[in-house]
Amino acid sequence: MRPPSVDSLARSLADTGLPHPLLVDAARAAIAATASPVTGTALEAEARAEAERLGRTLLRRVVNATGVLLHTNLGRAPFAYEQDRGYTNLELDLATGQRGSRRAHAPALLARACGAEAALVVNNGAAAVLLVLAALARNRGVAVSRSELVEIGGGFRVPEVMTESGARLVEVGTTNRTRKADFATAVADPAADVALVLKVHQSNYRIVGFTQAVEVPALGELGPPVVADLGSGLLDAACPWLADGPPAWLGREPAVRQTLAAGAALVTFSGDKLLGGPQAGIIAGRADLVEACARHPLARALRPGGLVLGALQQLALSYLERDGKAIDFWRMATVPVSTLRGRAERLDLPAGVEIVVTAAVPGGGTLPGVEIESVGLALAGDHRAALRARDVPVVARVSDDHTVLDLRTVEPADDRGIEAALRDLRPDARRPPRTER
Repeated sequence: MRPPSVDSLARSLADTGLPHPLLVDAARAAIAATASPVTGTALEAEARAEAERLGRTLLRRVVNATGVLLHTNLGRAPFAYEQDRGYTNLELDLATGQRGSRRAHAPALLARACGAEAALVVNNGAAAVLLVLAALARNRGVAVSRSELVEIGGGFRVPEVMTESGARLVEVGTTNRTRKADFATAVADPAADVALVLKVHQSNYRIVGFTQAVEVPALGELGPPVVADLGSGLLDAACPWLADGPPAWLGREPAVRQTLAAGAALVTFSGDKLLGGPQAGIIAGRADLVEACARHPLARALRPGGLVLGALQQLALSYLERDGKAIDFWRMATVPVSTLRGRAERLDLPAGVEIVVTAAVPGGGTLPGVEIESVGLALAGDHRAALRARDVPVVARVSDDHTVLDLRTVEPADDRGIEAALRDLRPDARRPPRTER
């Protein structure tokens, strides 16, 4: 018996919602995967499974129940932005009708929010550092403490970024101790030709013990402009967008506003970490240096599009309005534990699911070692694959041989979906008395 045509098999999968060319791929893969000619429902089932596999490779919404607030694999900061259909005044000055600048919107607002003279937005944090070095220190030296020659996600390292920028690395001090005198020696050396002093925040690691570092005020006394790469992007240490001020878990995390006030000429940071927005890199500080970066040819290659700038404008307005509840990261990070516990207790949980005390983390290469008390749901065994296979995938973690769903990173609107997922895992279990461990 001859198998059905690829086209007819693909058309039988139309209810999956995938475009026909992808269904053709699924049909061909199903036919090729069968060891012997298979027809009818068996072949259609194989093709449908292949179509579902293809569908799961597409970008889609997931429920983050890992307790990692800035989960790199899940897009880091949760952020919602919707733009009306049509055009925007991205590079149009509405007052004059002449060509405007994409720096007049979100970048100007971000500068206002952090107390900078000017700001420029590029497509990620590494790009911000690359552009600053290329524009301000090409073929010249950049002094950096050996303790700050960091590696960021994906294997990108500060020395390699510096090489690509055309700047020369001037290593200063030792791995654990660097003094102001070490920087002064490098700056005074004509052969080093130091154009910038770069301070890199140790955002994803800590060096403890017999250590010493040079802070921005002291670096600012050396002469060359100080560029502080803060990475994690805390806008203001005072957190005026939070009614209760900065949470204790922030500790002494350096912030953009205070770093600029301390004497940094420029600060670079990410948009999708503690800032709580889309992936972007921000350069903020002295207007003349920002302008030099904006004029560099790389600026055009690294600039983001209108959607990112629109999202950043919305975010910057929330900061200026001091509306932390409108910034998903800060809303989720600061929700009281009692609120999380109340949400858990209102769920209709099957037998074997316990309400547990957990520890969420900021994640995303920020605040290493910091834990934020949270509440979760725990079920014995590893059920992560089954949870990920749901129509709306749920991403959880395993701890002490239990699957744990941390509610701090789950939107309240998804609670009933979490409840349904747990009941599907244990369909015959009766609801137990509520416990906590």
